[in-house]
This record gives sequence, structure tokens and C-alpha cells, in this order.
Amino acid sequence: MIGIGVVGYGYWGPNLVRNFMEIPGAKVVSVSDVRGDRLALAQTRFPSISTTTDAQVLIRDPKVDAVVIATPVSSHYDLAMQALDQGKHVLVEKPLTASVVQARNLIEASERRNRVLLVDHTFTYTGAVRKMKELVTSGALGDIYYYDSVRVNLGLFQNDVNVMWDLAVHDLSIMDFVLGSRPVAVSATGISHVPGKPENIAYLTCFFDSPMIAHVHASWLAPVKLRRTLLGGSAKMVLYDDLEPSEKIKVYDKGINVKDDPESIYKMLIQYRTGDMWAPQLDMTEALRFEALHFIKAIEEKRALTSECESGLRVVEILEAATRSIAERGRPIEIKIEGGR
Repeated sequence: MIGIGVVGYGYWGPNLVRNFMEIPGAKVVSVSDVRGDRLALAQTRFPSISTTTDAQVLIRDPKVDAVVIATPVSSHYDLAMQALDQGKHVLVEKPLTASVVQARNLIEASERRNRVLLVDHTFTYTGAVRKMKELVTSGALGDIYYYDSVRVNLGLFQNDVNVMWDLAVHDLSIMDFVLGSRPVAVSATGISHVPGKPENIAYLTCFFDSPMIAHVHASWLAPVKLRRTLLGGSAKMVLYDDLEPSEKIKVYDKGINVKDDPESIYKMLIQYRTGDMWAPQLDMTEALRFEALHFIKAIEEKRALTSECESGLRVVEILEAATRSIAERGRPIEIKIEGGR
């Protein structure tokens, strides 16, 4: 039985505790939070766990084999590194760290200590996103032309990170998982409407070596909540709406055909194709349960989650470049690809 310690019992912490308490092979033994009222809620729901306001007590607890971190991103690096130094396995809420340098240091530290490190890119464990990955990998969509997502709502305004690091990080992790391609440059614009606070609206564009483009719109200042992604290919197109209760993925046999027949030079070269729409059946198991099982299995098998760690690094690379781009009013920032995909 792998003992789990959860640092942070705010918005996401209760979901993490619940899932690790319910899966086989793991048990939450300790929860840490600086707020006593949050710890009281945790102990009321899970009387068997111990609680502490000091994360160091949890990290040093010999009954804790793995530390799950659900705190503001500014604290991710220090807490994760301290846990690795104590010989613990680590699961970190998105994004992995606040900088590329920190992300690389954590990955190297986990490799040196032979400990599992995983970033909580929860959406990549959903049935909907995995179906999109399957459609892309199988070639069912043809050549991918674009990835276009909108993730907006009213709030919650953050104090330590802008809307890209809070919301767009989800779409970037989905994009990285589904497309299997790394952007070579990023351009972003954004604005803050609250003096002294981070940007609450942002538009981010990723450029690739191939004729493909990706765009993410994130906002804390929208009158409605939207969670939609369009994935366009030469053969078919996909609409992913995470707020749909059942048909989250819809595949459209729509697109264009470009005729390059010299005899058609005086005719319209672009022909529009309209076919059927179908909604594939999806696995509706809670994504966080899949992720928790994946984490525990990796620990049991002493298997490094290299690809997941590299995904966390790639997402931070994009966010860091986007932050620079916003500061320079949208100037494209190149991303150097050092090996890998």
C-alpha cells in the first residue's frame, strides 16, 4: 500500500484526496494546508487521515511514499524538490513549474533519485481527448490544419499567475498530447483590467514547421463558460465541447477539396465537401481516477514517466515564451527544440 500525502486542500485538493482514497494500492495518510478550516473539512470527510499546517512535516513523514502537490504554481518547484530530496515520488498540479529551468531541474532530480515525477495534465486522461488522439494518430482526420480552442468564464481571478498559466495550460497540454508536434514559435497578446493584477484575457498562437497553426483564447472575463476545441484536418474535422454531458466529441465529414487540374483553371479551384456527423462512444470514467491509477502503477513498477515529464516541460516552454511575447506586444518568440519530438 502506497502512502499518499497531499499538500494543498483548496479547489483541487479534495478531488485528489477522494480519488487516491478510492483506488486500489494507495491510501491518503496525510493532508497539509495552511488554513485550519480546510484541514477540518478534510478530516471530517476522511477521519483516518492526519493533518498538518506544515508541509515539511508531511514531506518528512515516513508513512508518506508519494507527495501530491496542489498549491499555487510559485510553490511547485520548492515543494517538489524537497519531496524528491526526501526520496518521495511526486505528482504536481499543472503547470509543472513556473519556469523552464525549474522544470528541467525537477526532471533531472527525479531521474537521479529514480523517483516517479508526474504533472497533473488531467484532460489528457479523459475519454474525449484520448479519442481525438486516436483519430489523429490513425490518420482518420487526414493532414492536421489547425487546433483552435476557447476556454473562458467569469473568474476565478488569480493573483500569482495570468490567465494563460491558469486556463490556457489545459489547452496546451491537450494540444501537445493530441498533435504530437512541437511549435517552433509562439505569439501572444493579453491585457489586465484590474490594476496590479496579471492578464485576465489572452490570445495565444503557436506556429509549426508544418502548414499547421494552433490558437488558444483564454479569459476570466466572459459572461458565459465555454470549453470548446476545433480540430481541423484535410479529411475530417472535430468539435470537442467539454461542457456537453454526453456527446463531447463530434466528428464532421466536412472540408474542402482543391482541384489543381489545368483544365479547371477558369473554374473554381476549391470545392466544398459536406458529409455526415457522428459522435463516437467515449469512456466516461473520471480522468483523475485514470491519472491516479497511472501514477500508482508507475511507482509499483518502478517505471519513469519520461514522456509525461517532457510534456510538462514543453507546456512550460510555451507558457514562458508566451509571457515574453505579451510583454513585447505579440512579438513571435522562437522555441528552440533540443532533441525529442
